[in-house]
Amino acid sequence: MAHPERLQTQEGKTRLVKYFESQYVGDHSAAWSNLWDTDNSDMWDRGKPSPALIDLVERNKDFFNPITADGRRKRALVPGCGKGYDVVMLALHGFDVYGLEVSATGTSVAKEYASKELQSPQAYNFGVGWENTSKQGTTSFIQGDFFEADWEEGRKFEMIYDYTFLCALHPTLRSKWASRMADLLVRGGMLICLEFPLFKDPGLPGPPWPLQGVYWNLLADGGDGMVLDRGKSSEQGSFTRVVYFKPERSYESGRGTDMLSIYVRK
Repeated sequence: MAHPERLQTQEGKTRLVKYFESQYVGDHSAAWSNLWDTDNSDMWDRGKPSPALIDLVERNKDFFNPITADGRRKRALVPGCGKGYDVVMLALHGFDVYGLEVSATGTSVAKEYASKELQSPQAYNFGVGWENTSKQGTTSFIQGDFFEADWEEGRKFEMIYDYTFLCALHPTLRSKWASRMADLLVRGGMLICLEFPLFKDPGLPGPPWPLQGVYWNLLADGGDGMVLDRGKSSEQGSFTRVVYFKPERSYESGRGTDMLSIYVRK
């Protein structure tokens, strides 16, 4: 399967960059939906759940216990969930997982994938640390705009996973992304970020938009993710970073530069 970074036009730009350079920022949600409707999800589809996330969950079973202290199954959210690979994988590891997609077509595709995969899971959902000690959680797929509240229905989440969602958003939306993440998580909840693309020159256009230093600036510093202060952090954001490392396994498209971070809601 081709990776988005390799789907080049004759001008040397990726198809995604070429497509979005003529789009008004306020129309980006509709533009993503159109790509689903025109069967162009190959521009970003990875074809399997995140190996880095699988290893993180399986190697830290106490930290990622899917059951709360009062016996309730923890809720996890995957915004921009695509075909639902990570949603299904987390459900197989015991969480009740919600996948959010702006596209009706994308939501339908994810529901179909989940209905089949949960019945007969493929090996790529599990790592070497897999132990079937938890009952399977549930999956729910919602069509909605991440920045709107109409899809929430009062839900808050213990865990959110972000991979290629922030980098798909225009940089002017970054501070709004951070604020929304804080709103959706319970206090003490975890925002897990597989940070990508860190190899991309900050001056290049997206999507995917370059993200060097952006997660820290948005979540810990409380910045806007646009002009990064490389000096001492003020740590005035809504999150505290508790984990930051290079995962042993990730997608090939990360080119060995992906970093995995966990931010806890203050």
